[in-house]
Amino acid sequence: MGTFNTMSIKQVSVHLDNVPGALTKLVDILDKEDIKVKAMSAASTEEHSTLRLVVNDPQKAVTILESFNFRIEVTPVIAVEVPCHPGGMNAIVKPLSEGDVNIHYIYTTIERIGKETILIIGCDRIERAVEILSQHWVNFIGDEIYSL
Repeated sequence: MGTFNTMSIKQVSVHLDNVPGALTKLVDILDKEDIKVKAMSAASTEEHSTLRLVVNDPQKAVTILESFNFRIEVTPVIAVEVPCHPGGMNAIVKPLSEGDVNIHYIYTTIERIGKETILIIGCDRIERAVEILSQHWVNFIGDEIYSL
């Protein structure tokens, strides 16, 4: 498990077989246990899929999914609001690039707080990313993401 700081949130990655019904089974389990998905990203190869999730109760999700023998991993990611104007995305990605932070993936939340889209960012240097984006007045979404 990665290092978590006050600005990072927990992402639960689930490794699924890339077959019809695998995602449905997972979603049914989460629904029955009242675990709400706040953000989701899926990436597939021919044989396997990786589903990245931010949920309202990461620890409960981990316990339940492990009990169903899902292969999971919990990693720190950051959630930030994208400024709602032209170039807003560059306000996030450009400083990270200039600070030598490698972004591995980005996806958005299903729900928002205001007008701005909330990005979930997985990168190689979370602490550095937090430091850089804080210096650029980027608004972080911390634990409140779990109750959106």
